[in-house]
Formats: sequence, C-alpha cells, structure tokens
Amino acid sequence: MLGDRSLGDAWGDGPSGDGARPGRRALVLVENLSVPFDRRVWQECTTLRDAGWTVDVICPRGTKRDTEAEAVVDGVRIHRYPLRAATGGPAGYVREYGAALWHTLRLARKVGPVDVVHACNPPDLLFLPALWLKRRGARFVFDQHDLVPELYLSRFRRGEDLLYRAVCALERRTYRAADVVIATNESYRDVAVRRGGKAPEDVFVVRSAPDTDRFRPVPPEPELKRGKPHLLCYLGVMGPQDGVDYALRALAELRAVRTDWHAVFVGAGDTFDEMVELSGRLGLADQVEFTGRIPDEDLVRYLSTADVCLSPDPHNPLNDVSTMNKVLEYMVMGRPMVSFELKEARVSAGEAALYAPANDEAEFAKLVAVLLDDPEQRARRGEIGRERVGGPLSWRNSQAALLAAYAAACEKNDENSKAARRSRR
Repeated sequence: MLGDRSLGDAWGDGPSGDGARPGRRALVLVENLSVPFDRRVWQECTTLRDAGWTVDVICPRGTKRDTEAEAVVDGVRIHRYPLRAATGGPAGYVREYGAALWHTLRLARKVGPVDVVHACNPPDLLFLPALWLKRRGARFVFDQHDLVPELYLSRFRRGEDLLYRAVCALERRTYRAADVVIATNESYRDVAVRRGGKAPEDVFVVRSAPDTDRFRPVPPEPELKRGKPHLLCYLGVMGPQDGVDYALRALAELRAVRTDWHAVFVGAGDTFDEMVELSGRLGLADQVEFTGRIPDEDLVRYLSTADVCLSPDPHNPLNDVSTMNKVLEYMVMGRPMVSFELKEARVSAGEAALYAPANDEAEFAKLVAVLLDDPEQRARRGEIGRERVGGPLSWRNSQAALLAAYAAACEKNDENSKAARRSRR
C-alpha cells in the first residue's frame, strides 16, 4: 500500500519513464456494469492508458448507454456482449453468470495475448478466463469490488447453505489464481490476507474515488424542493441490501413530527418498484420522489440543492466492511449526511456524517432533523467531506497504488520468465 506516494514513485519516472512499460497490454474483465459507465473501472483504465499501457475491456452492454458491441473511447478499446440481468433469485444469477463467462472467454480469444488480465468481481468466476490467459503468459490481477460470500448472506438471507459454500470455494480459487489482489479498502485487504491467504505485499488498497469532473457543484435550485424549505437526497442502487426501505421508514418517522422537507431518491435497481410501493403504503407519496436513473447534469442539480443526504445501508456482513460510492459522492459535493453505524462508513466519511445506531430507523430520523435544524453544522460537515475527498481519499493516491500493483504483477512475470530460462539451460 502506497499512501501518499506519487505516480512517479510507483513507476519510476511516471508514464514516460522505465516504469511505464511502454507496449504492455492489459485486459480488464467486468461483468457487473458496462464501461465506461462503471466509474471505478474507467478511472483504472484511463490511469493505465496514461502510464503507457494498451488497454482492452470486456464487459456487458448497457441498456440505454454503452450499447455498441465494440467501441474505442479515449484510446481504450471496449468489447461488449449482450447480457440479461438475473431475475428469480440465485438460479437467475447462475444463468446470468454462465452467459457472461461464455462471452468473456469468446472475446478474450479475440483480443489475443496480454501481459496482465485484470478481473473485477462479482462474480468470482472470472478466474477461469484469467487462468486461460495465465497459461499464455499473462499475470492475473484480481480487483475485488465485493466480498461475494458476504454479499450472498446479506442479499438472499439463506444462511450458510450449499450455494454459500460454493461461493466461498470460488472466492478461494480466485485468490489462489491471483498474482496480485486489489482491495477497495483496508477491511477487504484484511480478508484477502486472512481468509485468502495472500501475502501482505501482494495486496494493494485502491480506494474508489468520485469523478471530480462529473461531480462539480452548481447553484442550488429551490424549485427542486417542491415548495418545502429542505431537500433530502438519496443516490444509489436500490437492491435488497441497500437500505432504501430503512430510509423510507425513517422518513415516515420524520413526517410524524415535521413536514418541512421533500425527498428525492435517485437511482434504480431490483427493488425500485417495491420501494415506490412502500413509499405509498407509508403515506409518503406526496413528499418522496423517485427519479430512476437520470443524466449526470440532473444528478448534480439535486445534490447541489440537497440540505441533507441519506446513506441508509443497514448493518450486515457486507455493508459493515464495504465502501459506499454514495458516501464519497455526497462528500465531493460538500453535502452532510446521515448514516447507520458501519465500520467503513466511518473510515470514509469521518466527521462529514452523523451516525445512527445500526438499523435504528427512529434515531436515523432524529439525526436528519438535527441537521435540518442546524445550517452551520451542515456547512461544517459538508466542508469536512470535501476536504477529505480532495486529500487522503483522492484518486491520485489510488492511482499510485494501482500502478504499484501492476508493477508488482509484472515483476512476478519477469521473475518467472528468468526462472524458466535458467531451467532450460
């Protein structure tokens, strides 16, 4: 882990020096989102490109954007395949992941030899094409976006059943195959070392960071508050583990004591329709607005106008140790927030947030009210968040760690090549 080391420290003289390894080629495998819509993956791709790498990406097609089968965007070649999102519980994911794996292998053959294969989970199945490429001389960098065993427990609530044991086995195989592991935070790094058996020097923390070109505050627009003094905002995915239902129940508690606010929920996901229905059942339909996914410029308008942002992810095995993108995006926009007490939420937000006891909706509502009544505290916590994203949590630090991970992977490849040459003498 590199902390505050610069790009030049990580790669010799930077993109133009020896450490940049001109002419080397990386293949990034993604199943969860299309690219460049996946902001973290896109930041990694452009960082590698700027360091002299030729970068190819294999990912699913988007539904409204990233729809071309093949595209070159800012010098990165992207190969996309059709994929139907899972429905119907675990069996749906088996079908989705099987199709994704077949397309990934098909397109990897088309791309041809690479120096590094960089696989982003979920699912923990991409070690299979990575192993195929390793046999052809590539090094394998595993970019662990999610702890899939914890994701399974938190999303499906089926306990440690046969499928749980299967995902644990796939995670072990992925760790074993990886030459280097990239973790999104220190909690994930600890899992890679403790549960995955990786050497500490082979695990690098590359924190996600918001795109500062995408998130730039604009003047607030009072009309977005729908005639109310205050605007509350939620940004993010709406899935079973994301806590939108907790936020709505907290807002029902808040409405019982005050109605001087309007709330907007920006995003989509598996439970979107269910959350709209829950809002109606709780009597919130006239104060809560669901936008679905919206263009970046509209998202920025809402965040620039919001008085308080909501991070209602409940405490569960996954959320406690995961870094939430929404938290960082609130921070870069200078917005204060209310969160449940989660280990990595505190690591990211620090004093930019107020923290309710785990899954306590009534206390969550009380803390929202505290911030609504204290504009000076809102401004102070918002500024703390902005300073943290511009300093210790900036993408510049993550760039250095990413390039160091690649340098370590290439060193392993060079060492193996030398050993093979010696054995042939």
